[in-house]
Amino acid sequence: MNINGVLATDLFAFNSSLGATVEKQVVDSLNKLRSVWDPKQHYALYEFERQPQTFPDVVLKASAPDVEPTVLMGIELKGWYVLAKEKEPSFRYKVTPASCASADLLVVVPWALSNVISGSPIVFEPFVMGARYAAEYRNWYWQHKRQHKRRGASNRGIKLSSVNRFYPAKSDMISDRPASGSGGNFGRLARAGVMDNYISRLFEEKLAGIQLAAWQRFLSIFTEGVTDKDIDVALQKIADNVANSVGDPKAAEKLAEKFREIADMIEGK
Repeated sequence: MNINGVLATDLFAFNSSLGATVEKQVVDSLNKLRSVWDPKQHYALYEFERQPQTFPDVVLKASAPDVEPTVLMGIELKGWYVLAKEKEPSFRYKVTPASCASADLLVVVPWALSNVISGSPIVFEPFVMGARYAAEYRNWYWQHKRQHKRRGASNRGIKLSSVNRFYPAKSDMISDRPASGSGGNFGRLARAGVMDNYISRLFEEKLAGIQLAAWQRFLSIFTEGVTDKDIDVALQKIADNVANSVGDPKAAEKLAEKFREIADMIEGK
C-alpha cells in the first residue's frame, strides 16, 4: 500500500484505518512464523485469528471445535502513528485485569510512512507487556501516583468491571472506569510512565536518515494559525538541536535548508 497526496497534518487520521491492516499483518506474520514459536509442533491444532471489536484483538485459537482449551493466549494490538503531535500513544486501555489471562499480551505497534509524508507504512520495534500487568498498573497509577486536581478520595476511586472471565463476549462490559466524573484521561497508559524508556529509545531510531524525534518535532510545527516566521524559528531550533546532538555545528544550516524545502512541500508552495 502506497500513500500519497495527504496533508502531513492529517496523517494521524490514518491511525484508525491502518489499525485493522496492522492487525491482519500481525496475524498473517505470526501464522507464517510457526516454525519460530512452535518448532516442535506442540500447538499444531492452533492458529492465530483476528476477532475485531472484541478483547483481545488476536487470539491463538483451536482450529477444531472439540479441542480444549479453545484459546491459549490473546494479543491486544494498538497501532501508533509515531510522528503524531503528541509524543506518545494516545490509546486508552480500560479492560479490567480480571479479564486478562496470564499469557495475554498488550502490544503497541509504532508506524510511519517510508518517505515521511508519503510512501508505504513501515513499523518499528513494538512495545510488549503483559495485558493483566498493564491493566493493574493503570489502576495503581490512577489511584496512587497520578497528580489529581482534587485531593478527595472519590477522585482516586475506580469502579471495577464485574466481568471476571477470560476472552469475554463482545457484549460484556469489561472496562474499568473512574469513580468520579473527572476521568477523561483514564486508560491513557503512556501517561502512566510505563512506556517512557521504550519511547525514549524508539525516537532515537532513524527515518530517511534523520532521527524520529526530529521528524516528530518538525511535523508538530504545522498547526492552524502558525505563521511563516513561527515555522522558520522552529525549523532553525530543530536543526540546531540535531546538529548539536551529532557534534557538527556546520550541519545546522544544511538541515535548516532541507527542513525548509520539506516545509514548502507540506504547505504546497
